[in-house]
Amino acid sequence: MSRAVNVDLHLAATRHQQILTELAARGQVSAMGLAERLGVTHETIRKDLVVLQERGLLRRVHGGAVPVESLAHEAPVAARTAYGPEKLRIAEAARAFLPDEGAVLLDSGTTTLALAQLLPPSEQLMAITNSLPIATTLLPRVGGLTIIGGRVRRETEASVDQWALRSLEAVRVDVAFLGTNAFSLDHGLATPDEAEAAVKSAFVGAARLRVLLADHSKFGRESVFRYATLHDIDVLVTDTGLSADDARAITDAAGVEVVRA
Repeated sequence: MSRAVNVDLHLAATRHQQILTELAARGQVSAMGLAERLGVTHETIRKDLVVLQERGLLRRVHGGAVPVESLAHEAPVAARTAYGPEKLRIAEAARAFLPDEGAVLLDSGTTTLALAQLLPPSEQLMAITNSLPIATTLLPRVGGLTIIGGRVRRETEASVDQWALRSLEAVRVDVAFLGTNAFSLDHGLATPDEAEAAVKSAFVGAARLRVLLADHSKFGRESVFRYATLHDIDVLVTDTGLSADDARAITDAAGVEVVRA
């Protein structure tokens, strides 16, 4: 084997390790960002990701790659600590969509919980949620609070099943702030649990304005149960980890307003 080939293999192995290290730290990598940071072409990174996917070390998605995991994987809500600064920026930007008075729905999730923690006290605001942590947070902040009943899932600390769905049949709110486990251009918004998906779908149908709060690592991912398409969403509030090109693609495909905080 020639010296040049040995050098190329060494450089490729070094890049592969850097890619996997960044993926483990961030939860998602961008092909464009990797090319810039590693000083190689986009085509080189594409080939690297193909090789790593063939070895079962990552899964390629639109614009980059995510860790290999089951579509049914769901971490407990208490363990979801990644992207804390991004989620805080998303929550701050989402406050712009709060009505001065009226009713809002808050879906379960860590980013929607961050929004609840930033809600300015308002006696003119009524809030409805299926999340126990969000309900506890909102109780001293809003004029009226309704918590939706039902079986509480340990993973999300949120109520689901028929009691929750029956309650939502009679609900109409000004704004629903939604969370998701995954969203993509092709598959829409999805979650690993069927009961959770049914409640999220009812949230979407209960609101005049639907605002999705999701950090960039959720984009390009898929999960088992789809509960909405991107066309069902009016606004996506995300962070600048989502590229401007991806934001334009979402707007062009579904007419969604994208806010990158």
